[in-house]
Amino acid sequence: MPVTALALLASACTVGPNYRRPADATPPAFKETAGVAWTPAEPGDALDKGAWWTLFGDPVLNDLCARVAVDNQNVAAAAAAYDQARALVREARAGYFPTLDVTPAVTKSGGGGSNGTIVTTGGGTADGGTTGTGTTGGAGSGTGSTGSSNVGSTGSGTRYRITAGASWEPDLWGRVRRSVEQARGNAQASAADLGNARLSAQSDLATDFLQVRALDAEIALVDATGKSYDRALTITTNRYNAGVAAKTDLLQARTQVASTRGDLAELVRQRAVLEHAVAVLAGQAPATFVIQPIKWSPVVPAVPLALPSALLERRPDVSAAERRVAAANAGIGIEVAAYYPNLTLTGSVGESATAIGNLFTPGAFFYSLGASLAQAVFNGGLTGARVAAAKAAWQQATATYRQTVLAALQDVEDQLAGSRQEALTTTLRQAASSAADETERLTLNQYLAGQIAYTDVVTVQTTALTARRTLVQAAVTQQATAVAL
Repeated sequence: MPVTALALLASACTVGPNYRRPADATPPAFKETAGVAWTPAEPGDALDKGAWWTLFGDPVLNDLCARVAVDNQNVAAAAAAYDQARALVREARAGYFPTLDVTPAVTKSGGGGSNGTIVTTGGGTADGGTTGTGTTGGAGSGTGSTGSSNVGSTGSGTRYRITAGASWEPDLWGRVRRSVEQARGNAQASAADLGNARLSAQSDLATDFLQVRALDAEIALVDATGKSYDRALTITTNRYNAGVAAKTDLLQARTQVASTRGDLAELVRQRAVLEHAVAVLAGQAPATFVIQPIKWSPVVPAVPLALPSALLERRPDVSAAERRVAAANAGIGIEVAAYYPNLTLTGSVGESATAIGNLFTPGAFFYSLGASLAQAVFNGGLTGARVAAAKAAWQQATATYRQTVLAALQDVEDQLAGSRQEALTTTLRQAASSAADETERLTLNQYLAGQIAYTDVVTVQTTALTARRTLVQAAVTQQATAVAL
């Protein structure tokens, strides 16, 4: 038919701007990699980074990070949001197809008096009914009409009708295509959000877990040092009772023991808080979750690095922001399509009779075909306002994308700088701790020989303990930087 041919021809038109990825400030290389030999990263997508946590060599960490994808409730919520977004894509695609419906109806009519009226409802008219839409044929009229007939005497009757109808709005200006494009962009952004939620939860869990391991090492260190302080207190007490040491030496020894025990209690508290956090990230109640302490040997894996351009393809937050720009771009086309007329094609066929047994007989058949063209002539600037709003939404999404790129580049530069400097810091902390341990040993021997006051011992012991704890903290900071990278 000419109308159908016109609709198919016009369906090739798609209004609104075609999408182009926004330009960003991606540099050719990272500033903080100057003079550093990095291993090129393997290609990867925005969602799956592989089991990167296995590089830290802790079986418990491996198990917990693997469970995040299943048991973490933030990840579960993001997965449900992704499922919803995919369903919305299917909903948008439904606009390509006509809608079909079947309507069975039973009508009772009656009236009395010389001017009695028979009224029918339910999508049909009495025989001899009136107007249909488009071209009408057969017994009865088009659907959706109400007919009346003046009769001269009392009468009543029942009419049975079954109607199959169809309507279709051809996608003349690409409104449906842009809707599908927008829904697909949002679904892809939701997929990246899911990847980001999973990656963030695993990163947080790994960071907290490694901090628990470091606190276990620090607790063991402070506990062992506290026991040595207890022995020093016993020696000082004996020397005081023998009249060799002053009371101030005894008081300083007691102060040192109490202070160290206070530090130990604070470390235990911090560990408990972090263990609770790991439990929640793993999808468990803290009351049922325990991380058993082990002897800690910190592993700092070498982190491969890609060029900045490849980074943008690997980070799910950047991917999500870029896909939202694409969705916003499609939204402009959806609103621009409102400037153009909409064509609606309708049709129906059915059977109508006064008895069920007479349905589907030649005289009961009717049909209706129609076409309508609607164009908004005046709506008070509504269409223009919606187009302007869609363009502003695109500008907002574009600015958000560019800011996300800049933040991603900043994150990597920060971690690169930290990684390089923390490696040097750990080396220096190791040297300082070794020197402090030796100084502590020599100073304690001098005190026992009566060559120096206990004040000197306390100072040196405090310095040595601080150096040991700082070394542990430097190692876990290196691990946290590796996780972030």
